[in-house]
Parts: sequence; C-alpha cells; structure tokens
Amino acid sequence: MAEEDEGRKKKQIIKQEIINIQEGAPEWMATFSDLVTLLMCFFVLMFAMSTTQQETYKELVKSLKSALGAQAVPESGTREGLIMHPIPSEKSPENQAVDDMGAMIEKEMDEIVSEVRELVLFNKLGGEVSVTKTDAGVVITMSDLLLFSAGGTQLSPKGLEILEKVAAVLSKLAYHVKVRGHTDSEPITSSIYPSNWELSSARASTVARLLVANGVPPFYISAEGYAQYHPVATNDTAQGRTQNRRVEIVYERDSIARQFEDMYKK
Repeated sequence: MAEEDEGRKKKQIIKQEIINIQEGAPEWMATFSDLVTLLMCFFVLMFAMSTTQQETYKELVKSLKSALGAQAVPESGTREGLIMHPIPSEKSPENQAVDDMGAMIEKEMDEIVSEVRELVLFNKLGGEVSVTKTDAGVVITMSDLLLFSAGGTQLSPKGLEILEKVAAVLSKLAYHVKVRGHTDSEPITSSIYPSNWELSSARASTVARLLVANGVPPFYISAEGYAQYHPVATNDTAQGRTQNRRVEIVYERDSIARQFEDMYKK
C-alpha cells in the first residue's frame, strides 16, 4: 500500500510539472520584460551620445585644420562653428537711473501742461493763451493783445487777472522759469523804448514782476527780450504779426532735470 501511495504522489507531481510547463509564465511578464529592455537601451544610447571621444575629436580637428586652415576650424567649446559672444547683461544701475530720471521729468512736464490747459479751458482763453510741450521744455504763450495795450508795457485788467491765475499754478513749481518777450518786425516810435529790444525786455520784466508778486520765488525767474528775431509766423501779414507779438513763460527740460538731480543728491 505504501508503495502504491508513493507512486501516485510521484505521478501527480510529474503531472503538475507538465501542466506548468504547458501554461508558461504570466502574460504581464512579457510586457514587463520588453519595458525593461527598452529602458536599458535608452539609457545606453544616452550615455553613448554624451560621451566625447577626445582622441577621435582631436584627430578630426587636426585633419580639418590641415585641409581648411587653422582659422576655419572651431576649437573645442564652440558650437556648430559659431563664435559664442557673451550675452549682454541687463541695464546697469546707472542706465536704469537715467531712464527713471527721464520718466520723472516727462511726467512732471505733462502735469504742468495739464494744469495750464485746465486753466485755459476754464477761462475760455483758447485763442489767447496756449501751452505746448517741446523737446526743450514746456512753453506757455500769451498774446500781447491779452496782456498789453499797443506799444505799451502796462498790463490790461484782463491780462492782470489771467496772469494772477497763471501765477497761482506756477507758484507750486520749484523750477527755474524764463519769461521771454517778443515783438513783430514793425519799428517802434517811442521815446521810452528806442527799439523792439527795449520793448520786448520791458514786457518780459513786467510779467516777471507780477509772477513774483503772486508767489513765484524771484530766484527762479529770469526775463529776456528777443525783439522781432524769433518769429513764429510771417511778419508780412497782420495776422502773422499778431502771433509774433507775444510773451512766453518757459520751463526748460534742463532746469527740471537739474532740480531732480539736486533732489537725488540730497
């Protein structure tokens, strides 16, 4: 009996081994094996591509130099034969400070223009007072018809009223301001003012004195007379001559810049 039982166990073991051989490994093992093989190939290729054969490269460079000339072949460290120039860095602190200063000056000039334009619109002075921003600075232009009588330097009541309002705006600004007087080309006949030089200078001085009397610091003001030598229109017509007879209040860009520089130094 014992021998028969032992014989049956051996037969069952052999039968099970035969079944296992026929069934084979699980299906997922085939996919896993392929994945591992592909990953191994991938990393082998990456390693091979990143490894430079220095001796082979030197031999190649030597051969090319002899064929093309030494200057035609890039040394190790260049890419695709291109000379690698250093990449410019960002703006230096000095350049950045200059840009910031320029932006502040532009903003200040825009604010001056905006305030004067509000004054012009509110008082309906579109044809007699104008303000413009130029490369040189801000120019406020007033017609002599608004300010003075013909050939005179005494302010008219309306001119006095408008200048006082302009002074209220300008007194807030701590920048140097130039008052410029201009005339047309017609000769003046006056015992007080022998020429247009004296007339234009006197008118500029009159406006400067009024600005000072209304709060503009005197050390910020200068008065200049230009006579007929800086016209903005032709002197051949009455309309052109009217445009040329004017007083300009000028805030120069350079004076604003100097003020900002002084503020930075402090």
